[in-house]
Amino acid sequence: MAQPIVNVGQDTYVSPQSWHAVLAATGSALAAVEDVFNGQADNIFIAARPPGHHATADTAMGFCITNTVAVAARYAQSHFGTERVAIIDWDVHHGNGTQDIFDADKDVLFCSTHQSQLYPGTGLVKETGVGNIVNAPLLADSGSREFREAFSTRILPALDNFRPDLILISAGFDGHYLDPLAQLNLTEADYDWATGQVMERADRFCNNRLISFLEGGYDLQGLSFSAAAHITRLMKG
Repeated sequence: MAQPIVNVGQDTYVSPQSWHAVLAATGSALAAVEDVFNGQADNIFIAARPPGHHATADTAMGFCITNTVAVAARYAQSHFGTERVAIIDWDVHHGNGTQDIFDADKDVLFCSTHQSQLYPGTGLVKETGVGNIVNAPLLADSGSREFREAFSTRILPALDNFRPDLILISAGFDGHYLDPLAQLNLTEADYDWATGQVMERADRFCNNRLISFLEGGYDLQGLSFSAAAHITRLMKG
């Protein structure tokens, strides 16, 4: 007998196995927070599906059922007294769910660079929350130069000013030039570079506490090469 597939949002479906996947992803997030604060690890990469950054506090969307990075941030705040959490999102699609959840929380910095005028249509520069939201949209066909410029002039200065106690990354790799769902021209070298820049801040501000969450990536070669570059950089410490 076929397993039922249920629509839980405009574009998101679940099966009987989805709940187990969600539990694994969110459980991994909680365990990762505990490990970086208890000194078991400096940084952690969570390779889990489904992704999470489109899910709001009460709505599944964009293939995302629960917002894993938001769960991790709230857990760090509630269980470890973390005063300042920074979330860096470089998925090609804007992390509207994460922004919506933390839009009014001055203790969480959310920075996103993404392709403009792409799903879900949010992430404009003028969306600033309570001064804790930084959006750096990129035009279609942007590549390494534009990505690194946006990162260097918008995201890194905000991170430096915020001085976080914990850094979380929504690491989508669908900005890779091979990805079929977007029109950016990034390479694995760009993700290696961005990872290194964030790691420098983790070392400077938060005793290397850094957790990265896999978000989008829909070309297997582009995804695997980019994730490998990201993980290799994390392992270099």
